[in-house]
Amino acid sequence: MNPPGTPLPLSAVLVMTLAAAGCQIDGGYPTGPAATESRSVELGDAKSVQVELHMGAGELKLAGGAKNLLDADFTYPLPRGKPDVRYRVTAGRGHLTIRQPEGWGGPRGGRYVWDLRLKDNVPLELEVHLGAGRSDLTLGSLALTKLDVHMGVGECIVDLTGDWKEDLSASIQGGIGSATVRLPEDVGVKVRAKGGIGEIRRGPLKPQGDFYVNDAYGKSSVTLHVNIEGGIGEIRLEASGAPPVV
Repeated sequence: MNPPGTPLPLSAVLVMTLAAAGCQIDGGYPTGPAATESRSVELGDAKSVQVELHMGAGELKLAGGAKNLLDADFTYPLPRGKPDVRYRVTAGRGHLTIRQPEGWGGPRGGRYVWDLRLKDNVPLELEVHLGAGRSDLTLGSLALTKLDVHMGVGECIVDLTGDWKEDLSASIQGGIGSATVRLPEDVGVKVRAKGGIGEIRRGPLKPQGDFYVNDAYGKSSVTLHVNIEGGIGEIRLEASGAPPVV
């Protein structure tokens, strides 16, 4: 792990960020005015669901509270920015995929926003692939058992605060930019964090061997197991109710 206090020089981060962003969001096909569309997906006979999100560039908002398996509002540029939403159920297991069209031109091609809500009481495995942009994942109300987040270029907030009923296995792979992971205080948390070129700020967590833990670890019946691989930039670990890590 990179020791705290040894961040990559800001100038180098900016150069690499701009270069990577240019690779991901330049080009694309001509676009017209933006469209806004609402979509819902019913759960059907599924007892559990695997969810995959693939966004190359834009803004992603994800939370719980949906009436259906998925309630979503999409904003995308016409004529070819419409996201591809697919859902199938096999032997009681659902598979929901939302994918941005390939070749979309990123911010230069128009505004692109996904505002997604998932159903709270359905066991979920969630996989998120991010390109360039901002994402805000508020996940504490969901019945998540597995989480994989692959960051790209930009800013990502992963909020895991909430009243967890089951253990969680979470993996967050840093990209280029900053990531904030918000953790509960009353649920045990065990974090393994390995830095890339940047810095990991652990906030109120305490070192325990090769891991960081909170005060509830080993005392609560539920544990969040979080593995973080740092990229280029900064990763901040924050606890609910505590001041932001700076």
